[in-house]
Amino acid sequence: MRGHLGDLGLLRERRFTLLLAARTISVLGSTFAPVALAFGILGLPGADATTLSVVLTAESLPMVLFMLVGGVIADRFPRHLVMTAGELTNALAFFALAAMMFTGWTPLPAMATAAAISGLAMAMLFPALTGIIPEVVPADRLQTGNALLGLGANTSRVAGAVLSGGTVVLFGGGWALSVSGVMFAVAGVLVAALRLAPGERPAGPRHSMLADLRDGWREFSSRQWIWVVVAQFSIMVMAIQAGHGVLGPLLAKESLGGPLVWSAFLTGEAVGTIAGVLVSLRMRPSRPILLATLLCLPTAAPYLLLGFGAPVWAIVAGSFALGVCFDVFGVLWQTTMQREVPADALSRVSSYDALGSLMFGPLGLMLAGPVAHLIGTREALLACGAMVVLSTLAALLSPGVRNLRAPAPAPAPASEGVSG
Repeated sequence: MRGHLGDLGLLRERRFTLLLAARTISVLGSTFAPVALAFGILGLPGADATTLSVVLTAESLPMVLFMLVGGVIADRFPRHLVMTAGELTNALAFFALAAMMFTGWTPLPAMATAAAISGLAMAMLFPALTGIIPEVVPADRLQTGNALLGLGANTSRVAGAVLSGGTVVLFGGGWALSVSGVMFAVAGVLVAALRLAPGERPAGPRHSMLADLRDGWREFSSRQWIWVVVAQFSIMVMAIQAGHGVLGPLLAKESLGGPLVWSAFLTGEAVGTIAGVLVSLRMRPSRPILLATLLCLPTAAPYLLLGFGAPVWAIVAGSFALGVCFDVFGVLWQTTMQREVPADALSRVSSYDALGSLMFGPLGLMLAGPVAHLIGTREALLACGAMVVLSTLAALLSPGVRNLRAPAPAPAPASEGVSG
């Protein structure tokens, strides 16, 4: 316990607190977006689930297509500057969406274009974030650093989930989207203040982008545990994108009471992620990827409960379980990646991870609306739950997933105290 408390000394380090604040504020902004977009678009004259699918697909598709480019950029240039550019670009995209909602000028191509710009920004942010953490956090405190970053992000998700539904109901989607834009802008300023010295980044010969991508692929494909779990998540994310982005809000509007009930669902998930942080701070499994993969099985619960028509309290409990499991998974996954992958290739490997995990997400968003029309919203949610379970069971067949072991912890010095 003393060692874990000593790790909390990270909170006294300026660069880590800047990164923590930036990440926390950025997630607070992004938490407003799903509710604001979903119910803002569904409330437009003539809009339906297919309209929402088009806008969300327009955001997701560029994020997937440009993720590898984002990984190369984050391995070539100072990662804090790459993240700054991503946050500020995201701010511009959400200000544009807010302006459309305020003015009532909401043509589908314009909304899709603004959403696509946000997707490009996320393609820069994801790989840079994974790579910047080991530059700021000592190697022996990586799991704690990832957990504390998760705590900040998850606290924001709780606050955002609680506030976003009320903001949309009381003030409209435009104000919620404006809040997102302001938060992204503030996060960009905080990340810029990190000012990481060039000497702290791994140096190496400059290659073409294609050569950099080949090197990143070699690092990615040589580790079975990475590509198997990424393949699993390519199916899971397709189901989750459909369930969270379209089918869940659609069912909430049809029969559960609208945005406030869906906000309660998201709040349950967010509270679960905070509980997951408390678990991940103490957990030091000898086989982290095996445990992380097993924790994916309970994440099917909310979709199955929605599909079977369970009461709202049970659905919210299922979303809480999803939040706990996904948070512990995320901390174990990120920490293992940061330990096992060379620092100079980490953002590229992370971009392959994100690309593989997200590549079917646009398909899930695109098909969710039409499938709901074809077979029913509840039936489509049951299919999402089944996809999560089957893809997870398939991943558990991999020896790389089952057998990868964490390094043995170094013995603590006899004089180690609470302050670490």
